[in-house]
Amino acid sequence: MQNQKRVFSGARPTGRQHIGNYLGAIKNYVALQESYQCLYCIVDVHALTTLEETKSLQDNIREMVLDWLAAGLDPEKSIIFVQSHVPQVMELHTYLSMVTPLGWLLRVPTFKEKARMQPQNVNYGLVGYPVLMTADIILYKADIVPVGEDQLPHLELAREIVRRFNGIFGDIFPEPEARLTETPLVVGLNGVQKMGKSYGNQVELAHTPEETRQRIMNAVTDPARIHKTDPGHPEVCSVFRLHGLFARAEETARLEEDCRKGAIGCVQCKRHLAEEVNTALTPLRQRRAELAAKPEIVKNVLGDGARRAGLIAARTMKEVREKMNLA
Repeated sequence: MQNQKRVFSGARPTGRQHIGNYLGAIKNYVALQESYQCLYCIVDVHALTTLEETKSLQDNIREMVLDWLAAGLDPEKSIIFVQSHVPQVMELHTYLSMVTPLGWLLRVPTFKEKARMQPQNVNYGLVGYPVLMTADIILYKADIVPVGEDQLPHLELAREIVRRFNGIFGDIFPEPEARLTETPLVVGLNGVQKMGKSYGNQVELAHTPEETRQRIMNAVTDPARIHKTDPGHPEVCSVFRLHGLFARAEETARLEEDCRKGAIGCVQCKRHLAEEVNTALTPLRQRRAELAAKPEIVKNVLGDGARRAGLIAARTMKEVREKMNLA
């Protein structure tokens, strides 16, 4: 592990994960751990910037970890931990905040968007979110951060903060590099927004086969199609897009042809999709059930992860304090 490049990625504790999370991030996490030293962090402090109460936080963390482990994240290969369990990140965040110009933060598009969404709670943490994100990454001297293209501006800001800090105090941190991921945009079952719990348009990994079937059977398809024999327009159908993520290419091509000819109706198409999703998720759901039956597993994984991450963090902060003449 000594000579391997180090990967860091953080995710907010949103609870049970859905197939959009799985296809967009978790599958990539699993693949990366085969070639890199990976740290996967549940960023509970970040979640506080948009939360006004925290009663579900611990349940959400546990459910998220269950899904990660069931999907193939291996605590022997990756360090899986909770952000606040390594308190050095808050110390580093404070030091970084002293050299980060306020103007940089006020220009961040996501800050403006979140401020519009929660005008009653435009808090200091929301403004400083990119500084804490930078601390998350560089505390562990991560070389690589897997991101989608839409997140590149955030990582570039982190690199700017690193350059400024290193310029003042000397070379301490590597500038983290983006690893662009092929993140499919998974449209939710309502056919409008990206799949997400807040929209209620998701299929969760932990749903039962029957729950999955019911949700998919209620999905929005081609709005212009009235009768099952009408020619369909699969390019506008969220169900067909999901076929492309779960079915074999030849099966997807056949369904597209039948849809366009009116040879298959939307109900039949949904049944196909439900079967595909349930088949794909059966092994994951079995592993999840086994893990959930042993509550100590999640506790032990996060405890060991915090210990291992803490060892890296302690070495980094010793160096930081010395460079800053704080020790």
